[in-house]
Amino acid sequence: MQRECISVHIGQAGVQMGNACWELYCLEHGIQPDGIICLEKSLGQADSSFGTFFSETGSGKHVPRALFVDLEPTVIDEIRTGTYRSLFHPEQLISGKEDAANNYARGHYTIGKEIIDPVVDRTRKMLELSVEEQPKNRPATMSTCNGICPPSCCMGI
Repeated sequence: MQRECISVHIGQAGVQMGNACWELYCLEHGIQPDGIICLEKSLGQADSSFGTFFSETGSGKHVPRALFVDLEPTVIDEIRTGTYRSLFHPEQLISGKEDAANNYARGHYTIGKEIIDPVVDRTRKMLELSVEEQPKNRPATMSTCNGICPPSCCMGI
């Protein structure tokens, strides 16, 4: 039974590592930078394991189930303008206007507070889309953060 996985990449390191991972996933599964499967690599292959990490649109494009978040826009702008810019939907790339300048209180209480609602909202939408894609006879399962973060970040799941 195949499950869906939603990746959330946070901060400069998380966004850069996530971008590298998605490039690798695309190369491994023959998905081009625009989300279309390369016919040469997919012919004769019955491997649909990429469905765990990608959603398929009505036009046959494969979109990563991923969310990229950073307070500072520079790193996410690299994705917006990079080779794989067509792979991601703009709503998957969430950035603030300025970074926290390595100041925890500034990131947690002021600048970070402004970006929480859009991140939670987009995460909720991705979860709902993932649940809608599941076959009717298969129950949806969602896991929480295992108590690492406050209950409010898990959207009450």
